[in-house]
Amino acid sequence: MSDNVYREEIQKFAARAQRWWDPSGEFATLHQVNPIRMEFIRQFSQIQDQRVVDVGCGGGILSEALAREGAWVLGIDLAEELIEVAKLHALDQGVETVQYEHVSAENIAEREPASFDLVTCMELLEHVPRPKAVVNACALLAKPGGKVFFSTLNRTLKAYLLAILGAEYLLGLIPKGTHQYEKFIRPSELLAWAREVGLKPLGMSGIEYNPIRRKFFLGSDIAVNYLIAFEKTL
Repeated sequence: MSDNVYREEIQKFAARAQRWWDPSGEFATLHQVNPIRMEFIRQFSQIQDQRVVDVGCGGGILSEALAREGAWVLGIDLAEELIEVAKLHALDQGVETVQYEHVSAENIAEREPASFDLVTCMELLEHVPRPKAVVNACALLAKPGGKVFFSTLNRTLKAYLLAILGAEYLLGLIPKGTHQYEKFIRPSELLAWAREVGLKPLGMSGIEYNPIRRKFFLGSDIAVNYLIAFEKTL
């Protein structure tokens, strides 16, 4: 399937698959952040009638949201249990324009190059051994002129303090052990990898959190979580 994977990462998320769609459970943060991701995508692309691949789709939270706005969506992930949860949820909700497949980004890029109007890859790069290979695959999947979206965590002291110590251990916003600081990716690194494969940056935003209101919002602070939009030029 792919050697660009930490098996323990797959097992960690697969073990929690049945709790993926609980909006008040341990994956509540994913549900809360999803509207922010959608807002960012809308800034750079229409969604309706677009062919989308959601790389590292998990249980399908973003994939379903994109499908509900009129896109045809293929969600892919290497955790088979999550793919099954995503399929069942889409069936239960009657979302017919989303499909799911247990396949890697690299493999589907070989099979369907330049096939998608939009490519989304959210919170995956910091969970794989070779994030640059995933960036390459995402670029291959996009049509010329297509848009590619990434979100990940910045390798900064602030990110360590807030995303790991704060979010995992103090506030309990996400399960403990979700992130490892050394796997975080600086924007300069992601931008360099993207340029090598013909991705032109269109914009960047931070995902910020207001602990008093308990709300996420798009902002200018990219020191913790950030999103980048690209256009494929090759």
